[in-house]
Amino acid sequence: MRRGIAATALVATLALAATACGGDDKGGDETKAGGELSGTVTWWDTSNDAEKASFQKIAEAFTAKHPKVTVKYVNVPYGDAQNKVKNAFSSGSEAPDVIRADVGWVADFASLGYLDEVPAETVKKVDAEFLPQAAASGKYEGKTYAVPQVIDTLGLFYNKKMLADAGVQPPKTLEELKTASAAIKAKTGKAGLYLRGDDSYWFLPLIYGEGGDLVDAKTKTVTVDNPAGVKAFKTARDLVTSGAAITNATDGWTNMQTAFKSGEAAMMINGPWAVADTYAGDQFKDKANLGVAAVPAGSAKAGAPQGGHDLAVYAGSKNRAAAHAFVEYMTSQDVQVQSTKDLSLLPTRTAAYEQPDVKASEMVQFFKPAVDKAVERAWIPENGSLFEPLKVEYTKAITGASSPEDAAKSAGAEFRKILKGWK
Repeated sequence: MRRGIAATALVATLALAATACGGDDKGGDETKAGGELSGTVTWWDTSNDAEKASFQKIAEAFTAKHPKVTVKYVNVPYGDAQNKVKNAFSSGSEAPDVIRADVGWVADFASLGYLDEVPAETVKKVDAEFLPQAAASGKYEGKTYAVPQVIDTLGLFYNKKMLADAGVQPPKTLEELKTASAAIKAKTGKAGLYLRGDDSYWFLPLIYGEGGDLVDAKTKTVTVDNPAGVKAFKTARDLVTSGAAITNATDGWTNMQTAFKSGEAAMMINGPWAVADTYAGDQFKDKANLGVAAVPAGSAKAGAPQGGHDLAVYAGSKNRAAAHAFVEYMTSQDVQVQSTKDLSLLPTRTAAYEQPDVKASEMVQFFKPAVDKAVERAWIPENGSLFEPLKVEYTKAITGASSPEDAAKSAGAEFRKILKGWK
């Protein structure tokens, strides 16, 4: 897979992309008469350490088309971003013009009046040219507030050599995973799977795998504590007690990546955002040693969540015209193709998948079919708020601090406090 290009080549490529991006005269104290864009656009980007240098260079190349616009790039750690953005928007103090929002945050920010509507002409493009499931994440109550930047889901990353040495194939079910992990442990002394125990997003494939979900938005019903939910909490605990998986209740991302990259664990569940960092590990100096398969199925089915990130403009921005033009540029086909080539991220534009650099990506070859089958979450304002109480109960269940039944019951009770009036 082709990865990485020289900085000068990157800027030259994206300068051409920027020429396709036009301004919008809607609002903006710093936009001059006649539609000329000027002033500063501050972008808060939540990409990880392996991605941020590439995104900063892409963002700053926007000035090739709009030399009077200065792009101020700020990387905000993902774990802190939701609350930090809310605080900045609510106070209006040093708030960014553009944010990179997790798809689960858009409805929340829009419901609070923090986001500017996407210009009508751009909405037409989003509806016609973007993957439908990606476009849906940027909408709230029939209006569009964000443009999809990347889309993703979870998959099973595996060390091809470790599995081959143990004589096992990538497991298709959790029962097969337990068998494969036992064989890996017997052969190598290493763990079969590292499963994050500190982030409830990793609980979603387990509850989907049992045929359940966190909520049913259509009937306004909490479902995390129904029988499928209880079984999912039991499954999480069983993966650890059976020896199929190791976990940790703190700093799960670092622990998981370190274990997988060093060969202490043969498998992990992760997404395309982890590919660039994974290739930096000792086990993957030969990139061909990294395999990706579907998340193993539970007793009902295989299921992984639809994730991704959207770009949105702050309703209180004093440079909204330039901000919207910047969003259009950052979600353009040329930029999306570049992000695939450099970082193995999946485009949200349908036509981008016909481009040679996207077609040539091994990770896209796996993750695009997985994205097409991913479970779309409820795009409700409370979406992001559910994950904190779920995280507490998931961590308790997976580490044995609470029984699966009690974890499910407590999660359900906390959900109903957040979702007023829900069953």
